[in-house]
Amino acid sequence: MTKWFQDDLRVQTAGREIRDITPLIAELTDRSGIMTGLSNIFIAHTSASLMVTENADPAVHHDLERFMQRTAPDGDTLYTHTDEGPDDMPAHVRSVLTDTSLSVPVVKGRLALGTWQGVYLWEHRVRPHLRHIVVTIWGEQ
Repeated sequence: MTKWFQDDLRVQTAGREIRDITPLIAELTDRSGIMTGLSNIFIAHTSASLMVTENADPAVHHDLERFMQRTAPDGDTLYTHTDEGPDDMPAHVRSVLTDTSLSVPVVKGRLALGTWQGVYLWEHRVRPHLRHIVVTIWGEQ
């Protein structure tokens, strides 16, 4: 019989950063009791995103941020939506180019991530924010 589990996470960011949330998602996966299934991770914001990426070399995160700074620079005069500052519209562009929702298989009660993969929250705003993430896991126990 298919079961489901859902819980919320609140993650306080320190401003623009790439934060490893794999342990938080893994803890919820363990609590769910689901052995075989799927975990959906959703961030309820338009200026932060989620990603599965490299978990070993911090240079990867540095390079991703540098790429995004070139792609969606703060203060670009192209943007008219600047209500919350020069990083406002670039943060929206960044979240559209990345993901606000991820699906990760659950195998034998664990997230089926590769050896060098982790689940990350990517804060696109310069200021700290409290981010809301909904994790829904469904499958067989």
